[in-house]
Amino acid sequence: MARETLTDLLAFATVAQEGSFTRAAKRLGVTQSALSHAMTGLEARLGLHLLNRSTRSVSPTEAGERLLRIVAPQFEQIGVELTALTEMRHRPAGRIRITAPEHAAETVLWPVLRDLLPAYPEITVEIETSQARTNIVAERFDAGVRIGEHVERDMVAMRIAPPMRMAVVGTPAYFAASPPPARPEDLTRHRCINLGRPSRGDVFPWEFERAGEAVAVRVEGQLGFTSLRLILSAALADFGLAYLPEEEVWTEVAQGRLVRVLAEWCAPFPGYHLYYPSRRQPTPAFTVLMEALRHRS
Repeated sequence: MARETLTDLLAFATVAQEGSFTRAAKRLGVTQSALSHAMTGLEARLGLHLLNRSTRSVSPTEAGERLLRIVAPQFEQIGVELTALTEMRHRPAGRIRITAPEHAAETVLWPVLRDLLPAYPEITVEIETSQARTNIVAERFDAGVRIGEHVERDMVAMRIAPPMRMAVVGTPAYFAASPPPARPEDLTRHRCINLGRPSRGDVFPWEFERAGEAVAVRVEGQLGFTSLRLILSAALADFGLAYLPEEEVWTEVAQGRLVRVLAEWCAPFPGYHLYYPSRRQPTPAFTVLMEALRHRS
């Protein structure tokens, strides 16, 4: 591949990602005129229309999107490797971006970061909380945190928390008006508080297992949240049954504010895992964080 084409591919990826010739030119340290000329030359050599240009924005065409999916990860990997080589001469440093469920961020990540980061002032960590299964490569995260059994096969996964159990809970007042469920299927006759967005159909099923029998139930109710804390608040306010990690409700159950049901159906399952692309070489900063998070049973 000619050096000119390689340079122009990097310029194309930058323009497509920035959505602007102005911002891309500033990022690359070239003039807008030179950048526009390079894009015109690349399109001519490939015989493809790669960018839709308007007075306000730039967006890739269908062919441009396909090309971007090919070249962007390669340039990103080169950048990561160069950063890793540079950081070998210094203390661990750099930015680490992680996507994680709110519960994992609060109970697993934050306690470790609170103790770790004062010793490494040159490490910056950004955590985006989300229940969605984020494509960490496409969204340019360094790592994600999810329940172990839900980690993609092409990722390296490392356990960072012990096994978990869920708990189905409701208030005494709720059960005074509605008989407690005897089996998971009975939940379809109860008001339940969903985790997710029911209007978009991406709510999480309530999963149960007993003596090898597995059951997944889709529940319904007035409320759906992406926050476990709001689900707990709604349950305490008598809006229905909640399905939460058991450590989130221990205090309320012990104090009698909530009643637990179907406990025999709530079997332990793999806890949180940190995962990252198998082809990516961890930077020194990321290695330090991994070792601090590693669960040692």
